[in-house]
Amino acid sequence: MNMAMTSPAAQVVIAVIPIVGIVIGGIVVFFYLLWHHHEVKLQIQKGTYTPRNLNLRIFALLTGILLVCVGAILSILFLLIEGLSYVLLGGLIPFSIGIGLLVFFRLSEKK
Repeated sequence: MNMAMTSPAAQVVIAVIPIVGIVIGGIVVFFYLLWHHHEVKLQIQKGTYTPRNLNLRIFALLTGILLVCVGAILSILFLLIEGLSYVLLGGLIPFSIGIGLLVFFRLSEKK
């Protein structure tokens, strides 16, 4: 995109859009966490709270598969576009984290 063709006002709007999105997303997450906290607090007071158990093995498997897939696609794309450069880390980092989670899943097998 050629910046000489866009007006300064358009450049400001383009620069502000991601910031506004991040702020709004942060506000939504904050109020979700606040609402969930109050809900759990009231359930504890009424005696109806049952804690949820997180299956760490299944979570590691799902997250590992997703990160390996996303990291592999990004690595291939960045390798084709930029070649061997620091940009390639944008795909290799999620790929290696995904491999680590899959190794954790394999090593933590129940016997």
